[in-house]
Formats: sequence, C-alpha cells, structure tokens
Amino acid sequence: MKLLSLLVLVIVWYAGVTAQTDNPNYDKALADSLGADEYGMKSYIFVIVKTGTIQIDDKQKVGELFRGHMNNINRLVKMKKLIVAGPFGKNDHSYRGLFIFDSKSKDEVITLLQTDPAIKEKLLEAELFDWYGSAALPTYLKVSDRVSKTHP
Repeated sequence: MKLLSLLVLVIVWYAGVTAQTDNPNYDKALADSLGADEYGMKSYIFVIVKTGTIQIDDKQKVGELFRGHMNNINRLVKMKKLIVAGPFGKNDHSYRGLFIFDSKSKDEVITLLQTDPAIKEKLLEAELFDWYGSAALPTYLKVSDRVSKTHP
C-alpha cells in the first residue's frame, strides 16, 4: 500500500511539474524561424565598444569617422546582423557603447567590425563576448522603425 501511495504521489507530482513547464502560447514555427532552443533562447555575440588606442586631434577627421561609424551601424542593421546598438552614458571604464550581433561566430563579427571606420582606425575598439539571450530579440527591429520619428 505504501508503494502504491508513493507511486501515485510521484505521478501526480510529475504531472504537475510537466503542466507548469509547458507554454500554451508556444509557437513552434516562430521558435524555429528565430533559431530558439527549448527555452526560447539562442547565442549571440555581445560587444562592448570602448575608447580606442588612437587619439585624433583633427575634429573634421573624427567627425568623418563617426559619420562612417553611424552609417556602418545602419548598414549592419539592414543586413540583419546587428540587432542592438547604443551608446553608454559617461563612465569610468572608457566604455562607449554596445552592440549585439545575431551571430554565433566571433570571427564573423570581427570581420563585420572591421567595416566600421572608427574601429578600423582604432578610434574605437571592441571587446567580444558570447552571450545567451532571448531568441525573440531580433523581432524588436520591426517595431523599432515605427517608433523612431527621425533616422540618424
């Protein structure tokens, strides 16, 4: 009798755990299209952009490099490789901003970063990290364009 009671208890517990972990909103086609794992997550490359090793005193040259930097960001977004980019506020670490690339390959991201004139000229430099986040992250780009009154 004790064994039967224990067996029933285990079955009830297992059913409760299973019911709690199943998501009734799960969309397999969407998850597959985004490359999601069973937790709705996937790997990205997270980049911290820092002040580079070269200082340029020519303000016109610096302006050209940063215009190229912004143009390159927009180009990488259109390619659907760069899905998050933004500057940091003033800080003690020389951190200037961040990028999140929809890529699993650091080598690919290093190649893409070399198309940024400010990074190529070492006015900025990049530190890369493997990052695990929501596979839905790239979908925010569709909404992002609808909330921006002007484009950079």
